[in-house]
Amino acid sequence: MEQRGLPSWRDALDDLVAQCDNPAGDVWVLESDERGVVGQMLVQEQGPPWGWTEEERAEPALYLSGSITDPALRGRRPGTVMALWAVDRAARLGVPWVRRHCHFEGVARYNQTQGFTLVRQEQRTHTRLYMMARPAERLDLPPLLSSGTPSLPGQG
Repeated sequence: MEQRGLPSWRDALDDLVAQCDNPAGDVWVLESDERGVVGQMLVQEQGPPWGWTEEERAEPALYLSGSITDPALRGRRPGTVMALWAVDRAARLGVPWVRRHCHFEGVARYNQTQGFTLVRQEQRTHTRLYMMARPAERLDLPPLLSSGTPSLPGQG
């Protein structure tokens, strides 16, 4: 991330560990047989009070946040693996939406490659937020994951 001009997660270790004790959500990890834990994200059933309309907050959704991945595996798109898993999980749970937000335009563009749509941008006190959503859908995950570089159905 640092090499791409994005802030590092190095100083956030305590915050990342604290997410594991968050009663409002679950931390899910992505593991690799070769490298151990290669990604993590927080999945919550309740999103933040900002960035979404009252109608949107009233709709059932899974909210993704705090997604981080091993930069050495960037070419294998572990962030996409985790996002597609969440889209499939939401559908299996009968939850119609998967929502997320991010702080950087480049991350928002990456999220769009996973099928997320930019719903709106919101300026907070010191940062701009990109609010994103995607309908839940059942995905045939094994073929997407077996190649090592997942792509969305219909995108080759």
